[in-house]
Amino acid sequence: MHFSSFYLFFITALCATVKSNGNGNSCHIVQLETNLLLFLFLTHCLFLFFFSESTSGQTDYDPSRPNYHPVDHACWKQGQKVPYLAVARTFEKIEEDSDDLLCCVYLCLNQLGPAYLGMELGVGETVLMKAVAQATGRQLDKIKAEAQEKGDLGLVAESSRSNQRMMFQPASLTAGGVFRKLKEIASMSGNSAMNKKIDIIKGLFVACRFSEARYIVRSLAGKLRIGLAEQSVLSALSQAVCLTPPGQGFPPAVIDAGKGMSAESRRAWIEEKILSLILSHSFCPLSMPNFDVLIPVLLKEGIDQLPCHCKLTPGVPLRPMLAHPTKGVGEVMKKFDEAAFTCEYKYDGERAQIHILENGEVKIFSRNQEDNTSKYPDIISRIPKVKKDSVVSCVLDSEAVAWDREKKQIQPFQVLTTRKRKDVDASEIKVQVCVYAFDLLYLNGESLVRQPLCRRRALLKESFSEVEGEFVFARSIDSDNTDTIAEFLEQSVRDSCEGLMVKTLEKDATYEIAKRSHNWLKLKKDYLEGVGDTMDLCVIGAYLGKGKRTGTYGGFLLACYDEENEEFQSVCKVCSVNYFFSSAEPDVWLDAVQVWEVKCADLSLSPVYKAAMGMVDPEKGISLRFPRFLRIRDDKKPEDATTGSQVHDQHICLNTQIYIHDFYMQLSVT
Repeated sequence: MHFSSFYLFFITALCATVKSNGNGNSCHIVQLETNLLLFLFLTHCLFLFFFSESTSGQTDYDPSRPNYHPVDHACWKQGQKVPYLAVARTFEKIEEDSDDLLCCVYLCLNQLGPAYLGMELGVGETVLMKAVAQATGRQLDKIKAEAQEKGDLGLVAESSRSNQRMMFQPASLTAGGVFRKLKEIASMSGNSAMNKKIDIIKGLFVACRFSEARYIVRSLAGKLRIGLAEQSVLSALSQAVCLTPPGQGFPPAVIDAGKGMSAESRRAWIEEKILSLILSHSFCPLSMPNFDVLIPVLLKEGIDQLPCHCKLTPGVPLRPMLAHPTKGVGEVMKKFDEAAFTCEYKYDGERAQIHILENGEVKIFSRNQEDNTSKYPDIISRIPKVKKDSVVSCVLDSEAVAWDREKKQIQPFQVLTTRKRKDVDASEIKVQVCVYAFDLLYLNGESLVRQPLCRRRALLKESFSEVEGEFVFARSIDSDNTDTIAEFLEQSVRDSCEGLMVKTLEKDATYEIAKRSHNWLKLKKDYLEGVGDTMDLCVIGAYLGKGKRTGTYGGFLLACYDEENEEFQSVCKVCSVNYFFSSAEPDVWLDAVQVWEVKCADLSLSPVYKAAMGMVDPEKGISLRFPRFLRIRDDKKPEDATTGSQVHDQHICLNTQIYIHDFYMQLSVT
């Protein structure tokens, strides 16, 4: 089966910029110039087919050349393995032109598989330096010094390899070969595992040419530095299969299925397919993402058949539905209007997605789809006694909360964080937990995500029994009375909860996977005190301490996430003491890997910070006033941080409230 024309349109799709309009409801695809076709290798890596004879040597392979042709200018021939040089050269061009980044491949995402499989390389920077030193014959201290100077071990590896001369050149690396070696490294364990890992790294490094060493070392370090989000991957794939449907012979009968459509119709059609792929991706049995499942289905069946082949399956985590913040009971009443809704306690714990498989096995996944089964053996042991005999398999959504058995009350989240994170022995557990179940997503072979919440909640209560302090249904009331809801909110705070979750029951009440929906609203006690919601911000820089704090960091630069441009935007500094830093630029830039929950007193426009720049003022961003660190959010990835648009929305909401307050104050004076 031939797909070369499909490749061509996949490349074109990868070079389209997907931008959201002001309210984020639609996407507009803007085609880039042909000299930005940087992504040939991606298609080949995904499908491992190729149909042209090479007309260019590998040494001058340049996927960004003017008038680039994905077939004629390939650097390998039909039937040959994909050379890793094609991957590295593509990475190189992406890094040089990251503003227009839109590419797609597993290696680009620097992942070895779904997150819930927990595949980690387990290779530290010191080990990498040792491997580079051994492979090149350079002294380790010089490698360390150069890495400190350049701030990028990948660049050090590339320069070290380029200065090395060899009598015999090893066989060229292939993309598949490199990926298999990375997975082999991740699978190693035991006493001699690290030495074996170093041997594999040295073998890869010796075979590197040109920029290959840079990106292999970066991949091993977990810092590829090309800035790619999986939404770009899915958007590019959906465009490719739309324009050139796979499964055709060669040459294909349909090269551009959108030919003849108006620009508006073409855009709407492609956007519909993008949403279809993203939705199917959320259901995919090996999602997050696993292109080994998606790609074969796309090639054989097409995008429209994805829902039939990628179904919700117990044992595979779903991305949870999330809620929007709201400022008060009045806003809840306004947004839901005449729709029936329920108010649930918002428990201050850790999201626990509990899966019961047909064979009786129980698995627990975190908000980030990480496997937490070994963290909660106490929950695993109690599931058989709380589920009814009618339950064969299911997926339920819940919150695991620290519980004081003697006082019979909820404990703060900070207590829960003291629990051991992995391989917990049930006999050694000191912090007890209670599961508060609030949703049922799958039951006995049937997906319930398209059922309304009232139906899902009824099935949940029919399928499980409560046991005090172990397994309890989330406390809730169904009321549209403002005073009743306000009292319930106050009661939730007295019961050591964060506030309330308000959810539609019947209309627009489906479970929206991986989406922050306006059909779920969160009403926290903090919302009644200045800025409503706390913010989850990434640490991107640090400021050196002074005086007694010399040698440590005295403050940190935090950032929100810009989904459209897939970048982080500075929003504030958080200091350990009352330091004043004269410069907004930090002394040390950090990789965005950790998310902090932060509370602030106010939001203001700033010419220094970049959050939501242009949304309120063309030359100013939004910053947090008097930010205060609350906790580290281990359950969130950097891409899950508060977005620039959310910062903007809070700023608008806060200023609207101030305006209304001032207006009524003026009326009272008058």
